[in-house]
Amino acid sequence: MICIKKKLLLLLLPLVFGNCKQQVPKQEKIVEPESTDATDTIQDVLIDIPKVDLEGIADTTFIRLADYSDDFAYDLRYATTNNFLKAKVYECAECYTRTKTAKALIKANQVFMKQGVKIKFFDCYRPNSVQYLMWEIVPNSQYVANPVKGSIHNKGGAVDITLVTLDGIELDMGTDFDYFGKKAYHDATELPEKVLQNRLLLKETMEKFGFWSIRTEWWHYNLSAATNDPIANFTWPCDL
Repeated sequence: MICIKKKLLLLLLPLVFGNCKQQVPKQEKIVEPESTDATDTIQDVLIDIPKVDLEGIADTTFIRLADYSDDFAYDLRYATTNNFLKAKVYECAECYTRTKTAKALIKANQVFMKQGVKIKFFDCYRPNSVQYLMWEIVPNSQYVANPVKGSIHNKGGAVDITLVTLDGIELDMGTDFDYFGKKAYHDATELPEKVLQNRLLLKETMEKFGFWSIRTEWWHYNLSAATNDPIANFTWPCDL
């Protein structure tokens, strides 16, 4: 009788353990859903990917401009305290834009370079979290866009720029960057003729490539095609 029970037990064991195995679900690859929140847009940024040219890259993808052109100059003021905030709000100095903005900037710069000058950047894409920080320091929409609504800087479609010679000498624009006074207005006419010519060169050329200016800041340009893009909040790496 004992032998029969043992034989039955041996026959039942594979069935028991076989059923246990079937109850364990197969592990699936977890795919995170794409978020539309402004705090989660890093998937739309090209980082550590071989750089060749901008063709084939989606227009709304963020890229590091220096990876696609060596012909620009930079003085990214918000990575320093040399700005109207008197505060450093970027961890490090980088210039990111959406691909379509970069394409327009490169084309405009090619025209400038034929005239012996090139674009110098003061600011490019600005994370929305930095917009909130700027608002905390200067909560005045005359100087800082309300971060709830955001600015085109937060969308990767605005740049603050000037012109420099090919040797890096700044053209006289009449005021420094972030000078908030009537002398910085585009319609300020009581300025030296050379200053007016420099501003006109900057404005007319940028407009030819799809940018528009705001009346009170000679340095600020928005890409028309970026107006309806979503606000972004990724922060770039500082160890590249």
